[in-house]
Amino acid sequence: MSQNSSQRPADRAIRVAVVGAGPAGVYASDILAKAQKKSDFEFSIDLYDRYPAPFGLIRYGVAPDHPRIKGIVKALHKVLDRGDIRLIGNVNIGEDLSIEDLRRHYDAVIFATGAIKDAELNIPGIELEGSFGAADFVSWYDGHPDYPRDWPLTAEQVAVIGNGNVALDVARVLSKHPEDMLTTEIPENVYAGLKTSPVTDVHIFGRRGPAQVKFTPLELRELSHSKDVDIVLYEEDFDFDEGSDEAIKTNNQVKTMVNTLGNWLLEQEEREAEASRKLHLHFLQQPVEILEGTDANGQGTGAVAGVRFERMELDGTGNVRGTGEFQDYAVQAVYRAVGYLGSEIAGLPFDEKRGVLVNEAGRVLDDAGHHVPGIYATGWIKRGPVGLIGHTKGDALETIGCLLEDLHHLPVAEAPAEDAVIELLESRGVEYTTWEGWQKLDAHEISLGEFYGPLPDGGARERVKVVEREDMIRISRES
Repeated sequence: MSQNSSQRPADRAIRVAVVGAGPAGVYASDILAKAQKKSDFEFSIDLYDRYPAPFGLIRYGVAPDHPRIKGIVKALHKVLDRGDIRLIGNVNIGEDLSIEDLRRHYDAVIFATGAIKDAELNIPGIELEGSFGAADFVSWYDGHPDYPRDWPLTAEQVAVIGNGNVALDVARVLSKHPEDMLTTEIPENVYAGLKTSPVTDVHIFGRRGPAQVKFTPLELRELSHSKDVDIVLYEEDFDFDEGSDEAIKTNNQVKTMVNTLGNWLLEQEEREAEASRKLHLHFLQQPVEILEGTDANGQGTGAVAGVRFERMELDGTGNVRGTGEFQDYAVQAVYRAVGYLGSEIAGLPFDEKRGVLVNEAGRVLDDAGHHVPGIYATGWIKRGPVGLIGHTKGDALETIGCLLEDLHHLPVAEAPAEDAVIELLESRGVEYTTWEGWQKLDAHEISLGEFYGPLPDGGARERVKVVEREDMIRISRES
């Protein structure tokens, strides 16, 4: 990877490219922009994204019925609206611009590209028709421009494997009546698709007990807000060992979730009428095989007909072990929500097992374990897809701290002029978008909500998300 060893003029701003305009990228840009007020250096920051619109995970990874989490957009909006960070959207690093292009135009590059691929679940039958990755489904219902517009919602019984927040999001969207999502920014094609769903039962399966779940109290409580959806729990799943008891005593979050689940278990005995849809929560169940259906002649259909689980038991430490007992559940669709993985960035060392750039405290390392000068990482591509959105602030602080320590040793960009990279994009015919373009698209989506008019209950549609990439680009670039 080439670098220029010449000296940077003292009066020239340090050019920094941040790749990924989700929370991680915006936080890193914001911290760096504010750092210049406390130092003798000036920074010129360009924030890139492969999509025409900013906000990454918030726009394309958070369920549309999460208004409080979506509120993070307002904070990110304020950062980009200041004008000291230049947004350059609809640019795919690796295609529209290479790593070498970035090195030529910037003194430092921070990768904040996140994680959008599903982690694998290696069990027999995972390839059957009706077996899906949760990340793909999330991208569909969030109107991701690179995903198909239709989704096969034909199952009456559905299994969601996983006990994290994504599993709850997927299960809630599958079980919720679509009319109850019209107050969100749900795209029209997603609303139309969900209306066709014949689903009656959605099952969430976790391999450990109620005291070991990975979701948060807020996400858990939101399950109970769905209208005409009963939450169903099973008394035999409420098993607690010494490790569980200790977690309940010492961790308020665990205590809150166990209490919530326990209250729901008691309350379900007092229900007077059943809802038309049910959301089942199962614990201590480890998937071992997705079962294939058979036709009238006994031949395999190639489609999901069920899932086989092994019953687990707690081992005293909060961990689990198999019991050798198995149970089959009849379902016609399976969604695996067992984690995300980052995607490799061509030309940079990548840990395929963890799905992250090889790095130390945000400094990207080469194969010999040495820092690649001027190359950094933050967010999920740095540490893996764990933690909440707010945790990316800590990541960004650490990474920017390393960059600031390295200022006197950064390679010097050969073509650092701010208009040079724009001229390069235009010469290659790249239809890049800007912050001003996002404001146009934002206003358009809000106007679409107004266009579809008031809801039957008197409420209003917040906005309607534009899905087609071509439409997003056109609206953003209109003069």
